[in-house]
Amino acid sequence: MNNNKKPTLIILAAGMASRYGGNKQTESFGPSGETIMEYSIFDALRAGFGKVIFIIREEFAEAFAAQIEPKLSGKIEIDYAYQSLESFSKDIEFSKERTKPFGTAHALLCCKGKVGEPFAVINADDFYGLDAFNKAYTFLTQDIQDDLFACLGYELKNTVSEFGAVTRGEIKTNAADEIVSINERREIILKDGQIVSFEKDQQQILAVDTQVSMNFFCFTPAFIDWMEDKYYAFLSANKGELKAEFLIPEVADQLIKSGEARIKVIATDAKWFGVTFKEDAAMVKEELLKLSNAQTYPVDIWDVSTPITQL
Repeated sequence: MNNNKKPTLIILAAGMASRYGGNKQTESFGPSGETIMEYSIFDALRAGFGKVIFIIREEFAEAFAAQIEPKLSGKIEIDYAYQSLESFSKDIEFSKERTKPFGTAHALLCCKGKVGEPFAVINADDFYGLDAFNKAYTFLTQDIQDDLFACLGYELKNTVSEFGAVTRGEIKTNAADEIVSINERREIILKDGQIVSFEKDQQQILAVDTQVSMNFFCFTPAFIDWMEDKYYAFLSANKGELKAEFLIPEVADQLIKSGEARIKVIATDAKWFGVTFKEDAAMVKEELLKLSNAQTYPVDIWDVSTPITQL
């Protein structure tokens, strides 16, 4: 697949943030009131990305646009995709108790027809660092194919929260740094100085340098087309479930095991941090202030005299 366009950044911002207890995607964390995702957009611009697509809930579209668009006007092309429980539902009737959509891969599916070039997909509430975006841009602007994708890999020790359990995609690779499996672990906690995963009432101690996915993937539109049928199969099996989710790492794992495509790991030394729980907010604000004081980022990232691409 020849790529003659700048890659697109897709931001997953439709989550309901039930563990956080608020709309963390649009909360101010930076020293000048920036959201976390604004730092991702800033880094994506510095790396060379040309467009951003926000996946949001349609009922918040007007307020979201009013907050974000004035900052990005004239800097990057903007588009939106809307995720709801009924998106791509094929008129399936869900349990009346189910109110939330079916997760990150379902959200990405809502971008079908919106993106025609290679793209990166990230979470709105995670800080990934410039090195990760530079490496993603390099991968996405090579002569990539529709059967070779990438995942940015982070060390587990840098991705856990002291305030509660988190979900991480544990990555296993072969000698060529291609993923052979992604095991989505949903209950990872810090316990007695160790990192522990709980699965079906059993606990397993995980190595601190275990490589994990933080939902930063590089795909072509072929991935979205491929997973559409997988989503319909998922719905048929889970339409009555209240907590089932269709997640990007799990779908990527299916793709790898089908043999239809490969996913390589791109290791990054960028520092990750994010907000899962309300108690994480103070730490994130402190980290962003440190980066500003170190002049890694301007105090106000959108009020700079030097062009962004030269920073």
